[in-house]
Amino acid sequence: MEHRIVGPGPYRATKLWNETVELFRARMPLRKHRCRFKSYEHCFTATEAVDWLHELLRCSQNFGPEVTRKQTVQLLKKFLKNHVIEDIKGKWGQEDFEDNRHLYRFPPSSPLKPYPKKPLYQKNIIKFPEWNDPPPGTSQENIPVRPVVLNSEMWFKRHSIAIGEVPACRLVHRRQLTEANVEEIWKSMTLSYLQKILGLDSLEEVLDVKFVNSKFIVHNVYSVSKQGVVILDDKSKELPHWVLSAMKCLANWPNCSDLKQPMYLGFEKDVFKTIADYYGHLKEPLLTFHLFDAFVSVLGLLQKEKMAVEAFQICCLLLPPENRRKLQLLMRMMVRICLNKEMPPLCEGLGTRTLMVQTFSRCILCSKDEVDLDELLAARLVTFLMDNYQEILKVPLALQTSIEERVAHLRRVQFQKSYPEVYQERFPTPESEALLFPEKHKPKPQLLMWALRKPFQPFQRTRSFRM
Repeated sequence: MEHRIVGPGPYRATKLWNETVELFRARMPLRKHRCRFKSYEHCFTATEAVDWLHELLRCSQNFGPEVTRKQTVQLLKKFLKNHVIEDIKGKWGQEDFEDNRHLYRFPPSSPLKPYPKKPLYQKNIIKFPEWNDPPPGTSQENIPVRPVVLNSEMWFKRHSIAIGEVPACRLVHRRQLTEANVEEIWKSMTLSYLQKILGLDSLEEVLDVKFVNSKFIVHNVYSVSKQGVVILDDKSKELPHWVLSAMKCLANWPNCSDLKQPMYLGFEKDVFKTIADYYGHLKEPLLTFHLFDAFVSVLGLLQKEKMAVEAFQICCLLLPPENRRKLQLLMRMMVRICLNKEMPPLCEGLGTRTLMVQTFSRCILCSKDEVDLDELLAARLVTFLMDNYQEILKVPLALQTSIEERVAHLRRVQFQKSYPEVYQERFPTPESEALLFPEKHKPKPQLLMWALRKPFQPFQRTRSFRM
């Protein structure tokens, strides 16, 4: 029984939990152990459980080889709390599991987690403006009409007017494509593109559409620097200057031009701790609480790297601009530190890359409600972000081109509806072009005399050549 791949879709975290629990109960080796002069059948030590589960998680494509032994111990603590395992005396419910020789066993039954029941979100269908729809606050009842003057011509039409043969007057409004319409087009097409990549029939159970802000999407696409980093209009939401200086110091180590204070032994560790403390005390993770299920669902596409990158690109467009900017600067610093061979070790006994993942994973992705696998899922996501951050934090060019063409088409339609005569002059139809530019008669090419000649034939011997 192998760890199957759990693809994108709703309740992916719950599915992964149940899958891991089933594998652990079915495959974990059990044997006889002695403790305090007493023998216990069908049990295992805590260290044996850590060894076996750690290897299972590392070999699983749902979690990857970046899973650490510490994370495995944290997961076993949650197993003990949720009664997936119990100690040899039947105690459970607390997270006091440690990597030692203490004995544990499986209870007779280990209930799986039920799928949460979320309220169905109403689908927000974007309705584009109709050219004949009256603007809000207007009606067809109070239309100003000039009074009819009975002259000699109207006297003969009085019967037709009385019986209603004259068509009723109707006010036609010409509406324009507003900025709000353009933003709603961006939102609608972006979500449709994400749904298509994930292969889902609906985004209802993965993403609450009403929390998606169309202004964020447009800002993240167009308000960027030459390096592709988001530029904020509200400078109060920027990173504090001291945090930005510390991040630049570690990203450009050992060339720290922004810091004026003298460096000392262990200076880089203190700077790193300052950055970690700031990000660790954020009220909400950078990927936000309401986008947690969407990002976890995308993790099911990691076996198809190109599709996963495209899906992450779109999900990151939905972030508030200040979150996207902080994420861009943080990922750039993390990658530069990992690639810097001159950087001293920031933590004894722990690799730089592993340290980055463990330090910043929860401030990047975290669930508002308790999710037992959120630490492993966050580590998996951060690892993929570090490997592909330059592509993921770019604007998807195919999506941008498609939406801009859609907006341009709607504006042409708007111009055509409002000014049909001008449109016909500027953009003639094939019929009008044929009238303006009649097709000229093409003379047939002259028949050349050499074309009538027979083609070259090979030399044939005749009798005149005989002796």
